[in-house]
Amino acid sequence: MKAIVESKIPFLSGLLTDETPTEVIVLPANEITPEAVRDADALFVRTRTRCNAALLEGSAVKFIATATIGTDHIDLDWCNARGITVVNAPGCNAPAVAQWMFAAAEALAGSQLQGLTLGVVGVGHVGSIVSRYGESLGMKVMECDPPKGLPLSLEEVAYNADILTFHTPLTTDGQWPTRHMFDSRIASLMKPGAIVMNAARGPVTDTRALLEAPVRCAIDCWEGEPAISQELLEKAEVATPHIAGYSSQGKMRATIMVLEAYKKWLGLPPQSSVIVRPASLTIRPGEALKSYDIMADTRSLKGRPDQFENLRNSYNLRHEL
Repeated sequence: MKAIVESKIPFLSGLLTDETPTEVIVLPANEITPEAVRDADALFVRTRTRCNAALLEGSAVKFIATATIGTDHIDLDWCNARGITVVNAPGCNAPAVAQWMFAAAEALAGSQLQGLTLGVVGVGHVGSIVSRYGESLGMKVMECDPPKGLPLSLEEVAYNADILTFHTPLTTDGQWPTRHMFDSRIASLMKPGAIVMNAARGPVTDTRALLEAPVRCAIDCWEGEPAISQELLEKAEVATPHIAGYSSQGKMRATIMVLEAYKKWLGLPPQSSVIVRPASLTIRPGEALKSYDIMADTRSLKGRPDQFENLRNSYNLRHEL
């Protein structure tokens, strides 16, 4: 077996070599080309590698693992039609994203969040942690997740929220598409000065709507990244280069999850399991911002917006709460 491994996936190449009968080639994302993958059996990537016909047509690839939660960089229909197994790492960075969200909230609204209304859109791995953290701080939590059967509408949650935070995948079709969930109509329902956060996917929030609405912004995921809106960068009081989930623990979870999925695909016995929820679902006032200096990351991006990718790729992984 031969595998191409994106160089930004920590620890994986050594584990593959030690635990599986695999020849490993480590490449940066920009060198994962059709020529590089042509005779590979497996491909391990992150979000900057687009896995579609342009990359994979004519290759031997039959297994793709993305060491991320999202899969919108992978043409799932194309892969499925060709018998290519695709796996991801659901929830791997959920505690880190929740840490980012509350560090941002404390930076903008102060460490005493008690009594504020927190609107959580998307109550999966990340959103469920965010909700529990919010409740532990005495916030009124309103959850919106129609696919899970939760009754509150986005309109009702947005209307009441002091902080509205998005934790959904990016989808463009189906009954509940998430692209531009936050648009000018939703923006018009919000309180002036309310905070909108996007640590999900850039297109979940419409950039123009964010710019025109009288709301405050904390943005980690941007439309068009790495060529992000300079206007939104100026408006956002918290602005980071898509690193909300970049913790050392989250990276290791993702590595173990895709390694175990690959071993299962090979028919090898599993050795590790991963728990994606933090040990405690309670936090103390000010704890998130104390654990993570989110404004240092904001200053870095605002000072060097043309270095979005470099700031992301060279990010010093932080420790979770």
